[in-house]
Amino acid sequence: MSVAANQKRIFLRLLAALQPHWRMDPALPARIQALLARDRSFGSRDRRLYRELIYTTLRHLPWIEPLLDGDPDDAVRLVAWLAADLPATHAFRAAFASGPPPTGRKEELLPGWFRGHCAAIFSGRELEAQLRRAPLWLRLQTANPQSVFDEFDHRGWHWRASTALPNAVELRDEVDVTQSSAWRDGQVEVQDLGSQMILAAVTPGRNEWWLDACAGAGGKTLQLARLLGPHGHVTAHDVRGSALQELRRRAARAAAPCEPVRTVTPPGNSRPSSFETGYAPIALSSAPPTGSFDGVLVDAPCSGSGTWRRAPHLKWISSEAAVARAAVVQERLLAHYATLVRPGGRLVYATCSLSSLENEAVAGRFLDRHPHFRAEPLGSTFGAEPRGPGILILPGLHDSDGFYVASLRHAASLG
Repeated sequence: MSVAANQKRIFLRLLAALQPHWRMDPALPARIQALLARDRSFGSRDRRLYRELIYTTLRHLPWIEPLLDGDPDDAVRLVAWLAADLPATHAFRAAFASGPPPTGRKEELLPGWFRGHCAAIFSGRELEAQLRRAPLWLRLQTANPQSVFDEFDHRGWHWRASTALPNAVELRDEVDVTQSSAWRDGQVEVQDLGSQMILAAVTPGRNEWWLDACAGAGGKTLQLARLLGPHGHVTAHDVRGSALQELRRRAARAAAPCEPVRTVTPPGNSRPSSFETGYAPIALSSAPPTGSFDGVLVDAPCSGSGTWRRAPHLKWISSEAAVARAAVVQERLLAHYATLVRPGGRLVYATCSLSSLENEAVAGRFLDRHPHFRAEPLGSTFGAEPRGPGILILPGLHDSDGFYVASLRHAASLG
């Protein structure tokens, strides 16, 4: 059997193993990772090939799925046409991307019910962006970025600096950035450009005290610490202890050219855990912290529609009912964490959703029910669309994930 024929056989076998799960499993990426890791015969290039083919299938599922039972050869042909032309996929595409390219209606590759939530992604530049693989964005954490660029150049890695944010860099090759000295020395952190824009739009003040209320693994926590400077303070909270453990590891790796500042642990913890980044003290808690903050960031759990190009399976497991349930949780989170904002402080609401129901509708209802808060203009919009009290960063605008952000000021500062 030829190499190409064997790759085709393995690819179809992998799809058969995943097909029962791809319309119902929110953790499908972990399932894919485990499936690829299970076969000891796969090398790193094999895993890159099959991962790209699987994610291409998921992005174009309405075109591919109907063919898998009746005409699997044509399904493989279409996937070969649609897959990105990478070193790992080049031979596969050469072998199977025969005949005419796909000509279906591209808007069919998005859930039709979502048009009422964000019509913009169903046409033009935004539709094209939805069908491309997401890029790898890095955030620079060094005062000497040239050393990072020199290493990337020495390794032959292609990169480009963002024209929108000075500290954002896209790696344009499929490489393992964790093998670089820049990564090991904490000079770069993986963080999507749209994610970086949230805090850059809000422009936190130097030396302020902030709470990152839904910190997760802490990408925005570490970015916030750098923006606040060595005399600022960040408290990171998440209900998932494993996420905070990852945040500790990331913070320990982060570059720290400033003098460390004493951390302050949240009250109520008998065994507090804290660490220092060198930029601003960060305290970690597994229970909601209390106190007054200059700013509270609520990067709320959401349906994740802004990440559909990176996690395309979410298109097929999401529903209007799930979005509505998420909006209820988001409103509760905003109302809860608003009590921790000092008079004159800011409550920042963000999601990685494109749904108006989770974004401007949630922020608008919060303002209606909390008259002591007012929407305030953002420091920068990066050309994003105004939506209610905030802005929607669409993926096609800067080739990023999609995000919503609104800055809500406690009325005491408005006179």
